[in-house]
Amino acid sequence: MEALIIPALIAFFVIILVAAGLKIVRQSETVVIERLGKYNRTLISGINIIWPIIDRPRSMIWRYSKEDTYGNSYAARRSVSRIDLRETVYDFPRQNVITRDNVVTEINAIIYFQVTDPVKAVYEISDLPDAIEKLTQTTLRNVVGEMDLDETLTSRDTINSKLRAVLDDATNKWGVKINRVELQDINPPIEVRDAMEKQMRAERDRRATILEAEGRKTALILDAEGSKAAEINKAEGDKQAQILSAEGEANARIKMAEAEAEARIKIADAEAEAINRIKSAVESVKGGDPVKYMIAVKYIEALKDVAGGQDNKTVYMPYEATGILGSVGSIKELFKE
Repeated sequence: MEALIIPALIAFFVIILVAAGLKIVRQSETVVIERLGKYNRTLISGINIIWPIIDRPRSMIWRYSKEDTYGNSYAARRSVSRIDLRETVYDFPRQNVITRDNVVTEINAIIYFQVTDPVKAVYEISDLPDAIEKLTQTTLRNVVGEMDLDETLTSRDTINSKLRAVLDDATNKWGVKINRVELQDINPPIEVRDAMEKQMRAERDRRATILEAEGRKTALILDAEGSKAAEINKAEGDKQAQILSAEGEANARIKMAEAEAEARIKIADAEAEAINRIKSAVESVKGGDPVKYMIAVKYIEALKDVAGGQDNKTVYMPYEATGILGSVGSIKELFKE
């Protein structure tokens, strides 16, 4: 019986050693192994074999969030031997930051980082989460301290970029990569917020007043331009009407003058035709003189006009009346023929 106990103890001891020597590392995790207190190697994902007595994993401080019985989350710390290589989020508590114009502001920051070199994360810094938190707080104070309150409220992207650049450069020797830095809340004091709200309301009232005045100004301008355009159109219409009326009168006068000219031409043609016929008729008579005949006719017509007045009591015969009477005598002889 005693002979079986010793081999059983040996087998049990070997099983314990083998179980302690097998290390199963999950994906996105790693373990730093020390042999006799000195760094030996870094285990990769999968099954790894170590010497149980002389090889030991090196632990480090890790920060994680927990919830209390009331559902409020808080930060807790613990020592871990497995290093998480995934991207990690650290939500730091609110801190007071003084701006360049001496306004105390509460700012809550979030950091997204990732362990890229587990060896540096273990050996280059004793408490990595605390170092990142303190570095973030001091850097945030430096960045915000260079800005006014208004610039701080409107320049979150600028603050995030500066924080990420400074933190990434400082944490590089710790084997950590800072991917993003975000500012959750920026809360000025209550009195400052009240003053900002009053200023915002006053600014909105001012903009509303300006917009209303500009609207009235635009309406007056458009009204004046409309009246001006109407007067111009009316003047253009009157001018066009006068031009058309003048052109119509001119055309009417031209047509009347042309009609009068045509009538005079026709009268002249008729008189010429009459004269020609009289000439032919007078010349057909023996001894007839057309000139004397025409003079005599004109003389008789003029004498008729002179003697036709109501107040004419005396008729004066011209000095050359004997010659004209001779022409009248010739007319008598003409009709005799």
